Amino acid sequence: MANSATGIEFGYGSDEIGAMQMKPHTLTPVDQIPVPVPAADEIYRVRLFDHDYSFVGLKSLLGAADFSKAGDRGAGLAAETEVVREAARAVLSSLTLQHLYDRPLTDDDGRVDSVMRVGYDVELDKFRTVSSWTLGQLKDFLLQAPGEETGAMGRALTPVMAAAVCKLMDVHDLVLAARKIQRVSKARTTLGLPGTLSSRCQPNHPVDDLRGITLLTYSGFALGGGDALIGVNPAIDTVENISAMLTHLDKVRRATGAPTQICVLAHVKTQLGCLDKGAPVEVMFQSLAGTEKTNLTEFDISVELLDHAWRTMSERGALADTAENFMYFETGQGSEYTYGKHNGIDMATCEALCYGLARRYRPFMVNNVTGFIGPETHVDNFEMIISNLQDHFMGKLLGLPMGMAPCYTLHSQITLDGQQMATQLLASAGANYYMDVYLNNDRMLAYFDTSAHDNQSLREVHKRAPTPEFLGIRRAAARDARHVRVRERRPASRQRRDTQAAFEPGTGPAGDRLRARPRPAAADG
Repeated sequence: MANSATGIEFGYGSDEIGAMQMKPHTLTPVDQIPVPVPAADEIYRVRLFDHDYSFVGLKSLLGAADFSKAGDRGAGLAAETEVVREAARAVLSSLTLQHLYDRPLTDDDGRVDSVMRVGYDVELDKFRTVSSWTLGQLKDFLLQAPGEETGAMGRALTPVMAAAVCKLMDVHDLVLAARKIQRVSKARTTLGLPGTLSSRCQPNHPVDDLRGITLLTYSGFALGGGDALIGVNPAIDTVENISAMLTHLDKVRRATGAPTQICVLAHVKTQLGCLDKGAPVEVMFQSLAGTEKTNLTEFDISVELLDHAWRTMSERGALADTAENFMYFETGQGSEYTYGKHNGIDMATCEALCYGLARRYRPFMVNNVTGFIGPETHVDNFEMIISNLQDHFMGKLLGLPMGMAPCYTLHSQITLDGQQMATQLLASAGANYYMDVYLNNDRMLAYFDTSAHDNQSLREVHKRAPTPEFLGIRRAAARDARHVRVRERRPASRQRRDTQAAFEPGTGPAGDRLRARPRPAAADG
């Protein structure tokens, strides 16, 4: 398929893109990913409004080109004025993709770390066809070309390229460019299909009380939530406790027959221990950061560990025989900065580096929680909203099935109305799913997120539905309810005969649901 404006041949139709996700996936050895030798910082100069502006190094340029945010101001990376920011954007828009490719960002020791290296695992043949494009041309292409072409372009881009073009975009650009791209993933349910909007039910409890978790799970189901995942953040991260929670969630899911997935969001090492003990680990979770130093010293993970988790799940995961995707990652702007391990890289670019790491594993879902940390990274509604739009666009461009959780804490200046503005914009931009936190307030994690009421409102406003698998069981339940109402209107003698019908386990999509055995026709005589 060629873009009429550029004549570039990409060769992917929508059917082919769907087929690509079905191909067996292998992990490129990290030491075999080609990365250019880092060059010394250069000075970028521009004259604007009769003033000269200069930026020392690509990191400085990227930071100054972004919207001003609390974390970047704290790191000394944000532009001091809007004029300085426009000067940085003018320089950035003129740089070629090859220029960015040739200058990998380094850590504080001048080294290309493992997260940056993984981001260079791109389709080089495709990259070479567009390497001479400027970032301004790339932006125009992403806004003008069909979604099939812009989506295919993502495999040719490094995370830093995605972050750089993102800094040239306004709100309309971020919504339009992301909306055209569909990222579909499949386990028991299929996320990201056109016309769908899913939710992750988050039945957290402060002390992991299984009764409370069950109550909140049923509440989520009652409001049409949980088709993406039933995912609990545990208070106690041990193999014994996480195994017990997984076993209980599996029983709840089987009892309801809900065609969804379960996950307890413990550390990846704990989940691997649960899998070794036979617990039903259906989706493997881990939080990610955009620098190796943050991952190693704060999150206790490495690329090697994530590779091991992916291979283990592909071989022995509870859904290994059925799921096309089985990894779940959580990210959000600011963690690298708050730990003081951002390597002089701005928050949006660090976030893009998280997405480059996540795309290595073709995950089932990626959840963005920008706003969760607090006012040290995003102080008000604008900073939270624009960052969520940036994250959603960058993630989808780089190939990820993005779910969004525009969230906040009470010590920031973010409000519930600001959160709702973010969800409406992100729904317009094509987010795959949102959180379902009971009444918006997570009592275990002490923050505010979207609720099932928000999700249903967004479905009605944007004419979206749950996943087709989930919708099928809801329709079956509605048919059963109509059957009950019909029986209640029958004569008493007929009702007595109906109650004598034997029941047996159902074998349809509801799993353990009971259904009546048909009576012989003569019984009605």
